[in-house]
Amino acid sequence: MTVLVSLIVGLGLFFIIGLAARVALQAAAPARHRPMFRDMPLTAAFGLAVILVYVVVAILAPVIAPFGEGEVLGDQYLPWAAPHYLGTDKLGRDMLTRLIYGARNTVGIAFATTALAFVAGSVLGIWAALAGGWLDQGLSRLVDALMAIPALVFSLLLLTIFGTSVLTLILVIAAVDATRVYRLARSVAQGIVVMDYIEAARLRGEGNWHLIRREILPNAMAPLVAEFGLRFCFVFLSISALSFLGLGIKPPTADWGSMVRENATLITFGDITPLLPAGAIALLTVAVNFVVDWQLHRASGLRD
Repeated sequence: MTVLVSLIVGLGLFFIIGLAARVALQAAAPARHRPMFRDMPLTAAFGLAVILVYVVVAILAPVIAPFGEGEVLGDQYLPWAAPHYLGTDKLGRDMLTRLIYGARNTVGIAFATTALAFVAGSVLGIWAALAGGWLDQGLSRLVDALMAIPALVFSLLLLTIFGTSVLTLILVIAAVDATRVYRLARSVAQGIVVMDYIEAARLRGEGNWHLIRREILPNAMAPLVAEFGLRFCFVFLSISALSFLGLGIKPPTADWGSMVRENATLITFGDITPLLPAGAIALLTVAVNFVVDWQLHRASGLRD
């Protein structure tokens, strides 16, 4: 399981690192070559800074964490003091270390899940809009039926049936969220497939895959990118909620949702330690939404 978690996290972080590198290169370019960043609002700058900090912490978790991820070091619920600067949990593990490793596990798995949901949902949605007929109707009715079930309840049901391994968790949440992506991709693609350049490409003899890859997807990218950010927040919160309920990422793997559940007892004694992983979840969610709002504003063409 540890190898599987590391592989999934590595794939997710690979894409995050690439995105972060692209953002950094654009930000370092001369002002005339980066109008995108010249008009960036403070909220978006704050959001990007927070996301980059989370990425750096996730990548360097084994380096900056003072102890091992599952290492039991002393008595349970020790107060905040050196060498345990955020105390210990109910098993005597260092909370600061668990918080740092939680960034790598929770964020990396959430990103990999969102990417899988988007690949499946976008391709099927655009394909259905392009093909039309019985295929469009069949997929759309199936998606409507699945979306009628509350997402959290449906996820709990599937995890109860198929188990709660990391791979199962990713596949279940990706399948549930792919239905939402499908609806958006199909709606956007339906407005594109009626354009003249799509008809011209068909007359040239281009196949459906070429139309999706070269004609439809580039023109649908703006709303899909914005939805990716929002969907990442929902997936991130879903994984944390499932971990809080005991059906998410399993111990000893550090996860912010399970950390809130394991240390909730401290709230009754006035200790804010359980609020730290909850605050980390909330901060990343707000940061991603700030960046998504900025991207939506840019894509709309509006000016302040």
